[in-house]
Parts: sequence; structure tokens; C-alpha cells
Amino acid sequence: MSQKTAIITGGSRGLGYDMAINLAKSGVDIIFSYHKNKDKAAKVISEIEALGRHAEAFAFDANDFKSGQEFITNATNHIKEKKGQPNFDFLINNAGTGTFNLVQNTTEVQFNEMMNIHLKSVYFLTQQALPFLNEGGRILNISSGLARFSLPGMSAYAMMKGGIEVFTRYLAKELGSRKITANVIAPGAIATEFAGGSNKDEQKAALISSITALGRVGEAEDIGGVVAFLCSDKAGWINGQRIEVSGGMLV
Repeated sequence: MSQKTAIITGGSRGLGYDMAINLAKSGVDIIFSYHKNKDKAAKVISEIEALGRHAEAFAFDANDFKSGQEFITNATNHIKEKKGQPNFDFLINNAGTGTFNLVQNTTEVQFNEMMNIHLKSVYFLTQQALPFLNEGGRILNISSGLARFSLPGMSAYAMMKGGIEVFTRYLAKELGSRKITANVIAPGAIATEFAGGSNKDEQKAALISSITALGRVGEAEDIGGVVAFLCSDKAGWINGQRIEVSGGMLV
């Protein structure tokens, strides 16, 4: 996979960070977004460059779909500057955050934030990126186990992830003529800082472990390798699929 480039949203921490590192280890150059922590992004760039790959980061506010369009413009301009043309190979829509509230208590502000971050920005960022995605490229969108099973308080978040799964199937259908595949990864409960890091709580972790076939909470390291595989030549015939990576949670 040498000489290929991936664009990852939310690549400075959590799942996105592990995706970036795994792809870099596979020989892929990385362009990623960060929200506000430029210093953290700089550290990730250093780690990727230590692996012998090029990396660059640009700011992106997933709550503003125009910011996603600007991010793609910045990313493709940078690729053109470095490689002489603006095209890239892998788009990974990972950036996101969560909200927790029962349906009866969810506010319009909370609902709109989830819609903007997980649905609208992904749709229009992808739209902006499509002209630059190489033939035979890959799109990976990130959903959630919560689009399959239901836990109280996560309705607004899970609804948007369900929408992303539908969106991915349409991408697979519409981009087939360009030999571009589109798939969804749906992580189960992962012990990251996502949504305040609640999955690291000892009591919640014990509950998650009890309903997961492999008997533990997921780690970011469980996801990055799957992303690298789906961006490899070995996964070229996987298309329009939802791949749950949850250790067998609530099977």
C-alpha cells in the first residue's frame, strides 16, 4: 500500500489515533483532523513520521458541515503540494462525540448537535471529498453497536449512526463504477475518552464485560487493525457491509 494516502477525521486521539497509526505502519501517508488540541495533533504527526510516513493535521469542527468542506480543501491542497496532484485513496469518517439523555429529556440542541456531527457533516464532507478519491479507493464510515442494540439514553446518537449505515450502502451503490468501496465499522463499547470516558468506569466496565462474549471492554487497539485491513488489497471485495467490531456484545 506504499505511496497511498488516507484522510481521517478525528485522528488525534481515541479510535482515530489508532487507525492512523495502524495505517501508517501499513505504509500509508496520513492527513487527519483535530478539533482544538493542536499540540496533541503535533505529537501524533511526530509518531507517524517516526514510522517513516508523511503526516499532516488540520482543524475540523464536526458540528459545522462547512468546516468539513474546508478541511477537505486544506487536505487536498496539501497533498497536491507534496505529491503534485490532490487525489487520495482512503476516506475514514471517524470524528464524533456522544450525548446521553432519555427521549423524554433530549433537547433540540442535543439532537441537532448529534445530527450535525454524525450525519450532516459526514454527508457533506464526503461529498466534498469524492472528486479527489482515486479509482479503487475506500470509504470507511464509523457507526456503533448501538445502531443494532438499544441502551436507554442513547437514542439521538444511535439514530444518526443508523443513518450513516444507510448512507454507506448508497455510497457503495453509486461509486461502484469507480471501483470505490464503502463500508461501515460498528464498534461496541470501547474504553476511550469518548462521551466522557464512561466505559472506563469500573462498574460500567464490569457490566459491559458480562454481556460481551469475549468478556471484556473493547480497546482502541481492537479497531485500528480492522481499518487497516479494510484499506488493504485483501479487502477489495468487501463492499456495502456493516462490520461490527464488538467482541460479541449482546450476540
